[in-house]
Amino acid sequence: MARWCYRHRLVVLLLWVGALLGLGAAASTAGTDYANVFSLPNTDSKRAYDQMEKAFPERAGDTDTVVWKVDTGTVRDQSVQSRIQPALEKIGKMAGVGGVTSPYAGDRGAAQISANGKIAYAQITFAEQANAVPKELVQDVVDTAQGARGGGVHVELGGQAIQRVQEPPTGLAEMIGILAAAVVLFLAFGSLFAMLLPIGIAIFGVGTGLFSTQLLSHVTSVPDLAPLLATLIGLGVGIDYALFIVTRHRRGILRGMDPEESAVTALNTSGRAVLFAGGTVCIALAGMLVTNLRFLDGVVIGTSLTVVFSVLAAVTLLPALLGFLGSRVLSRRQRRKLAADGPEPERASGFAARWSASVQKRPRSIAVMAVVVMAILAIPVLSLRLGATDQGNDDASTTTRQAYDLLAEGFGPGFNGPLQVVSTSGDTNKLVQGIRATDGVAQVAALPPAQGVTVIQVVPTTSPQSEKTDQLIDTLRDKVIPDAGAQAHVGGVTAISKDFSTVTGDRLPLFIATIIGLGFLLLMVAFRSLVVPLTAALMNLIAAAASFGVLVAIFQWGWGLSLLGLGKEGPINAFLPVIMLSLLFGLSMDYQVFLVSRMHEEWVHTKDNARAVRVGLAETSRVINSAALIMVCVFLAFVLSGDSGAAMAGVGLAAAVALDAFILRTALVPAAMHLLGKSNWWLPAGLEKRLPHLAVEPAEEPESLPRASAGGPTVVHGFVRDAEGAPVDGAVLTLLSKGGRQLDRVTSLADGSYIVSVPAPGTYLLSATASSYGARARHIVVTDEPLVHDLELTEGEVDAVN
Repeated sequence: MARWCYRHRLVVLLLWVGALLGLGAAASTAGTDYANVFSLPNTDSKRAYDQMEKAFPERAGDTDTVVWKVDTGTVRDQSVQSRIQPALEKIGKMAGVGGVTSPYAGDRGAAQISANGKIAYAQITFAEQANAVPKELVQDVVDTAQGARGGGVHVELGGQAIQRVQEPPTGLAEMIGILAAAVVLFLAFGSLFAMLLPIGIAIFGVGTGLFSTQLLSHVTSVPDLAPLLATLIGLGVGIDYALFIVTRHRRGILRGMDPEESAVTALNTSGRAVLFAGGTVCIALAGMLVTNLRFLDGVVIGTSLTVVFSVLAAVTLLPALLGFLGSRVLSRRQRRKLAADGPEPERASGFAARWSASVQKRPRSIAVMAVVVMAILAIPVLSLRLGATDQGNDDASTTTRQAYDLLAEGFGPGFNGPLQVVSTSGDTNKLVQGIRATDGVAQVAALPPAQGVTVIQVVPTTSPQSEKTDQLIDTLRDKVIPDAGAQAHVGGVTAISKDFSTVTGDRLPLFIATIIGLGFLLLMVAFRSLVVPLTAALMNLIAAAASFGVLVAIFQWGWGLSLLGLGKEGPINAFLPVIMLSLLFGLSMDYQVFLVSRMHEEWVHTKDNARAVRVGLAETSRVINSAALIMVCVFLAFVLSGDSGAAMAGVGLAAAVALDAFILRTALVPAAMHLLGKSNWWLPAGLEKRLPHLAVEPAEEPESLPRASAGGPTVVHGFVRDAEGAPVDGAVLTLLSKGGRQLDRVTSLADGSYIVSVPAPGTYLLSATASSYGARARHIVVTDEPLVHDLELTEGEVDAVN
């Protein structure tokens, strides 16, 4: 498939461009139909909602609030009314506004004025739900209301529709994330064309995924958070997957391979790993379905679609783009050096090689340090409290936050999250009296009954996010309502949020067990080991605990929240643990596969665990760290999205990826594998026979030469000498396949002689390195007969050759 895409690159490119433009045109024509469906079967708040929907079906539109406060006098003063009343009347006449409830409308409106007369509010009911109200209409409402400011009158607005117009421009977070990723890619590759490849793949993958999700929103319930999360994960995995393949392709060209063969080899090796990694991400995302929360179904659809399109782009569009670029995927300096000096093997030198050697020398101390750091970061998770953020968590400069604070100041902190006790039978008066006598209740008002249903509005004395409000809900359900002998349910946004948090918390252990179990099975099949997947599962739990510790410290305790411009501290969104754990599991599996597959490859060839771990870490840590740095940049950019849920997810995922890549995969995992020794690769013989074989990176077949009869194993032998002809003792000679897989490694004898075994006739790379000599690598062509090949080493800089 890779070769076909490479050779028919124009066709592949046109197909992808056509798909992107076609889906984009269809999506823009159809529009969006995102819906936040919080379906919580068998919960008290859901039963309350069902009764209210049956009794009051006309209350469908979004209700927002205009709040004003006076510095002197009261809001009843004529000078204040003359400013506010015309603005409210103008808003009420706007097309798309269902009605305006003013505090100046008789006795009923008097309840909308605070006790001291300094603060009042009006309610604006739109004809549609918040996400369907045109932004132009909402902006007109905001401008009209705020036009009444002045003369000691402060006007602010709150509500879901209002919040939509104060968000930063759509695409700002994505653009900043892409720019940051581009900088990292340019530093990693040193080539403009190579930098643009992963960016282009991510744009095609995310674009087609988002447009498809937008179309699917018309036939299934997709929450408006889904496209944000899909963009967040799609950009990360799209860039990372392309980075893995492009890195392998560049390595092949540097080793002298033809660009087409290099691209095919890269796709048949790293491309397979990308397919495996993308599959594990989708499986992890699908794990959210075991929670049976309908709200998350749309998130699974959006994110999984984007990941699938990103993988498809990486394995089809990327080889086509590589065909257009040819050798220009290398920097100019690399191309000049390749032309002048010929092919050379990849060098695992510099910090990566030194760090890998350090981990091998001091695995115990490095493991202890890594565990201590992760344990300290995980401490805050012990006080994790799930809930829902609201406009009280917005930045202090926003009109929604200021309206929230004014309502709390004028009518009490519980006014922003009233409870609705929905009674269907029993003595309503006795129930109202019981609620009024309950601690923590500020106001109680029973609305006129309709169709046998009575709604009692209950305003708590505490804020919607307070633990005391949660305790009040429990008291009403468990004590007050049964004591009154009524058939009633407690609903409202605050009660729904509490029930959602409870249901999520109850189902979280099953969800964690599901994704950890699936990961264990996949890694066990891929690496033929029980210890490697067990270690990976433990590392995932450690990474999750530490990243949630960071989230609690920032968003729940408020550490550094003002520096990030993210408003006020509060509980962690109840849906975030499920989403974060899914994404963290999928992404950490990517890094685990990439790291351990190289270790496993070395182990298969040498059966030397210490060497396998050292070589695997030295050769993959740079790519893993580059990929992680890109993801951190992309995720942190979503702090600028204007959506508190996306900002929280962005910070949490950035912390999780950074800790996973920079501490776990480059320190704790290799240190633990050094300590465990050969037991890393232990698998019972009975299980080995029963498990299916899954090759994440299949063995590369050397390109055989034409010959009359089938050739078998043969050898390459000769002498290693210095520039003056003296034998070099102890030189390390390594035979590599064209794709870079090690086939044999020997050390020269005192007379400089060596002999390496060759599995079959073909083209290979033979490298030699020795202390105080420079590395030397040459391509050799082996036939059916043994090949005599002498090497000459010159004194110079020492290179570590894979």
